[in-house]
Amino acid sequence: MSNRTFTMIKPDAFANGHSGAIIDRIIKAGFKIVALKLTSLSAEKAGEFYAVHKQRPFYGELVEFMSSGPIIAAILEKNNAVEDFRKLIGATDPAKADEGTIRRVFAENLGRNAIHGSDSDDNAAIEGNFFFSGLERI
Repeated sequence: MSNRTFTMIKPDAFANGHSGAIIDRIIKAGFKIVALKLTSLSAEKAGEFYAVHKQRPFYGELVEFMSSGPIIAAILEKNNAVEDFRKLIGATDPAKADEGTIRRVFAENLGRNAIHGSDSDDNAAIEGNFFFSGLERI
């Protein structure tokens, strides 16, 4: 079990002005931010990041959405980071997310669900490495 996970505040939450409130919730939940950046994904980079979903029917829409505006990428640290963060953000579909979770509070719908969280320790490492060099982390 790793003590790091990766997250992205997605274009919808950024555009709606929720980034600060989301970061505040993350910190108050006991996560330490060890890397953070405001950036944008080109369609090519979004496609590369979400390549695991390439054969899924929603892939094109996902790539278009994730390249539609700025995102905030972060690596977070806490004991049991991946599992605890998944609980904090809630179910992918905000209508099914528990009360008080980030997605329940800030997401618009299943496709515009405010935030990404790694689903495994291995993916957290891969996703963090996609966005951050060693010099960009503490």
